[in-house]
Amino acid sequence: MPGRKSDLFFIYLLVSTLLIGLMFVHAGVREHLDMPLLQERAEIVRVLGLSDLCLFTEARYTRHPSLADLGTPFQDHPMALEHFPSGALVPVPPHLKQRTRN
Repeated sequence: MPGRKSDLFFIYLLVSTLLIGLMFVHAGVREHLDMPLLQERAEIVRVLGLSDLCLFTEARYTRHPSLADLGTPFQDHPMALEHFPSGALVPVPPHLKQRTRN
């Protein structure tokens, strides 16, 4: 057992660096192995014409942000507060920020 605290720190640093390196190697191997499945899924999306990716399962305006409308978050009443946590993570789509001209 090493006697100094600095020796323990350097062992910890070495093990941590090795683990981070192994995570990158694992990610590269998994990407290579999963590529046929990803290509198959991409083909299914292309053939079926599926819409955007479902990001959250809470509210419909966070499931497909590009398909949301202006009033969806305020269905209960116009001054309703956001009560879904995912609503704080998803920015408003750019096309909803534009003001309509009448």
